[in-house]
Amino acid sequence: MYHDAASVRHHFGDLLDRDGGYWTMIPNRDRHAYRIGDVPAGSPEVTIVTIGKDEANWACVATLPNLEELTLHEPSHEQLNAVGKLTSLKRLRITHARPKSIEFLRPLARIEELVLEYVSGFDDLSPLQSLTRLRALHLENLRRVSDFSGLSGLGQLKYLDIYGTLDWNQPIADFEFLRGLPQLEVLSLWWFSNRTPYPALLPALDLVHLKRLHLGSRSLAATEYALLEEGLPGVAGANWGPYEVVTHAWVSLPRNDVRAHLPRETIDARHPEVIVRFDGKREIPDPASQWFEFTGRSAGKVKCTSASAGAKCREYAEAYGAMKAAARELIRSTKR
Repeated sequence: MYHDAASVRHHFGDLLDRDGGYWTMIPNRDRHAYRIGDVPAGSPEVTIVTIGKDEANWACVATLPNLEELTLHEPSHEQLNAVGKLTSLKRLRITHARPKSIEFLRPLARIEELVLEYVSGFDDLSPLQSLTRLRALHLENLRRVSDFSGLSGLGQLKYLDIYGTLDWNQPIADFEFLRGLPQLEVLSLWWFSNRTPYPALLPALDLVHLKRLHLGSRSLAATEYALLEEGLPGVAGANWGPYEVVTHAWVSLPRNDVRAHLPRETIDARHPEVIVRFDGKREIPDPASQWFEFTGRSAGKVKCTSASAGAKCREYAEAYGAMKAAARELIRSTKR
């Protein structure tokens, strides 16, 4: 095997939340070290392989008896169609592909972890319902998908990411599919657009095993955040409040500041206002760059140093409190 990063067009970051042991798949940055290269046919030692569309030796993958993890980068249709024969696979990552269907995934009954990054061309997720052991799923930039009902029924799924990109929001027609994920523990939604009116996220309240929610505070209407706060008590990440302080610039700690000399462990434990850069440089927020950003899409913001900041924050906190009160009544009425 050899490392040839230059031959791979896009080197992804690792967007997977690896806390909790949901993912054992190698990070994206490491996948190039497992290129199939000249791996001998039938090798029992090989358990992880990365294949690009121009790999001359790619068909050798079908002879590897102990293969557990496969990455396909810009795969050909022939390579995608061959995946279904790799019934020993437990972990699969596909990046930059345009299959018209993902029916080729149905035979992979042992798959536990699946990543689809920049996979477009298909619009039906229902073949994933055959993956009865699937426990972790990352979906990123699925250009033709807006209906996620095909995920409903994945009874072992514990972790789900649905991501768009910085320049394109992943459309989600509705969230009813969440009711069909009874074991879900982690839900991440980033760079997406919601097409359902309030209370769109009501199905999320059925996720009785949910432990963590990753959701930016300006992707949905404020009423949706109020609903989630009231309906998901104790879930990490589901407590936004009416606003947050956002810093847009940082300044170096002066050398005469005691925090510039404290051990890193003390900084982490007692001084969350200080960030330590990769090079050891310590910085604190620049007060001139801080804003109160109100929870909810298009809810607005006010500069922290503005004379009107206090009044505007109080006004929005009152409005947000009313939204939470309405959400409590809605939740009560749905349980009657």
